[in-house]
Amino acid sequence: MAVLQPRSLAFLLVISTLVACGDSSAPAGGPGGGMPPAEVGVVTVAPGDVGLVTELPGRLEASRVAQVRARAAGIVLQRLFREGSDVRAGQPLFRIDSAPYAASYASAQAGLAKAQANAAQATALAQRYKPLVEANAISKQDYANAVAAQGTAEADVAAGRAAVQTAGINLGYANVMAPISGRIGRALVTEGALVGQGEATQLALIQQIDPMYVNFTQSSTEVLELRRALEAGRLKRVAGTQAASVRVVLEDGSEHPRTGRMLFSDLSVDPTSGQVTLRAEVPNPGGVLLPGMFVRVRLEQAQAGNAILLPQQAVTRSTQGDSVMVVGADGKVAPRPVKIGGDQRGQWVILDGLKAGEQVMVDGFQKLRPGPNTVKPVPWKAGAAPAAAPAASAPARS
Repeated sequence: MAVLQPRSLAFLLVISTLVACGDSSAPAGGPGGGMPPAEVGVVTVAPGDVGLVTELPGRLEASRVAQVRARAAGIVLQRLFREGSDVRAGQPLFRIDSAPYAASYASAQAGLAKAQANAAQATALAQRYKPLVEANAISKQDYANAVAAQGTAEADVAAGRAAVQTAGINLGYANVMAPISGRIGRALVTEGALVGQGEATQLALIQQIDPMYVNFTQSSTEVLELRRALEAGRLKRVAGTQAASVRVVLEDGSEHPRTGRMLFSDLSVDPTSGQVTLRAEVPNPGGVLLPGMFVRVRLEQAQAGNAILLPQQAVTRSTQGDSVMVVGADGKVAPRPVKIGGDQRGQWVILDGLKAGEQVMVDGFQKLRPGPNTVKPVPWKAGAAPAAAPAASAPARS
């Protein structure tokens, strides 16, 4: 038997060490190792009473609109308001040159004073003639003439008073007042403009924006259903009234904080479109709503029992029907047909097809592969970014 030299023994020890290191680099998971289940966002089904909401497009309109016009002809001397501000009824807005009207007023007052003096003289004469005609000291004709002169003088006084009143009204028109309370827009004339020549020149526009009106339309069939629902008590009403309540949704998707109420429907149907115009009144104390804005009107109808709200992205809609992806207790994903009862504030109202406690996928659909899938459900939060799919491990480079 050959005896190994020390150098040979050292070589064999190095080879054994390398073999051992190569064995330890084998995958720890063995043949059964693989990718962990993908995380997907889910919501847990929680049935409850959900109000069925109908949304209709509408347009806002001021509850009162008044045109400020010049009723006196002359030069505009001064603007007395700030454009875009709130004004009250009777507040001075413009001042027109009043010198001609002041002169007319003074002339009318002088005419009235003259008529009053003539009336006093005629009355005194008639009173002096009365005992004389009874004593046959003057003719009855003279007395009749004195009485007639008294009546004419009194009529002149009445005409003088009317002339003074007319002149005073015209003088007052030189100061243009706000006819209603509301928000005034920009001035349509500037100082130095000649207004009221031949027509009542428009100077500004005042709109009362608290409350506001919102006009919207529905088909005649839907209006009949709406009336039946209101009569049957299936529509939510404004507290203390019989009017149906409405909510206004602004163009940015936010909801106006104040609840409005239905006012009336038009008495006729538009023959070209078959639509009926409806109107609601909405409080607007902060002036957020402005005339002409396009909004959406929400009418909340009867409560649907055992209904479920799901984010719209969780529901797949197709010609074959509506469905959702349900994650089972074992992590398996399976489609489930559902029945939709409408939408409410960006969510679908599910009337049938799901049970309490089930988990419905909301995001992570891109992580599913053809065939059976096993996933790891995590609670979904509105506005959260979708979870990224786990990246595959890169092979180690030798």
